[in-house]
Amino acid sequence: MRYFLAVFLIVSGVLISNSQTYEIGGFLGGANYIGDIGKTSYIAPNNLAFGGIFKWNRSARHAFRGSIIVAEIRGDDAESGEERRKQRGYSFNNTIVEASVGLEYTFWEFNIHSGYPESTPYLYTGLTYFGYNALYKRHNTNVFVNYDSAGTIAIPMVIGYKATLGSKFVIGFEIGARYTFTDNLDGSNPTGGLADEEILKFGNINSDDWYVFTGVTLTVMFGRKPCYCNF
Repeated sequence: MRYFLAVFLIVSGVLISNSQTYEIGGFLGGANYIGDIGKTSYIAPNNLAFGGIFKWNRSARHAFRGSIIVAEIRGDDAESGEERRKQRGYSFNNTIVEASVGLEYTFWEFNIHSGYPESTPYLYTGLTYFGYNALYKRHNTNVFVNYDSAGTIAIPMVIGYKATLGSKFVIGFEIGARYTFTDNLDGSNPTGGLADEEILKFGNINSDDWYVFTGVTLTVMFGRKPCYCNF
């Protein structure tokens, strides 16, 4: 039994070492949030978002992917198309730092070692954890206060298009919505750490917030040429 286990581990190690094709690079673009303050547009980047990205290409059709992205998000009722929000006049700012891991799947084969130009649309999803500032609105004012640091998970839903640049680089453009498990990116539904008299909720407290990243990725390829026949 130990012999077969040893053989299995050696063979597995050989297969993995012969298929190590990686990408590392950056993301640069814009961010917007969707919630109870400001615009309700799904794609309307109004703040800078940037970060790093890493991919492990396991086949010509899929890659494991991880990223860390930092962004400012804001909302301003003065920019809303809804008259009720304009009259209300709320505005806020927040900072998001997210770490995400998951699977990137291409619509057709994307063999970065083919020696020919390659391009394909792709989808990405997985699991995201992000930190943000917990906010609340002071009574009888339009002032939003940061009262704590908070964090929760989100589900990333990303669609993009990527292409090789020469033999070493891959460039991509993507739009990625994150469905969060919090309704307090904008201070509309504060929970915990506050006295009852300080808690003021507004908007739709039964609907969680979203944020969206829109931007460009640029990665450099390294590692051994894979044998995709193993997958």
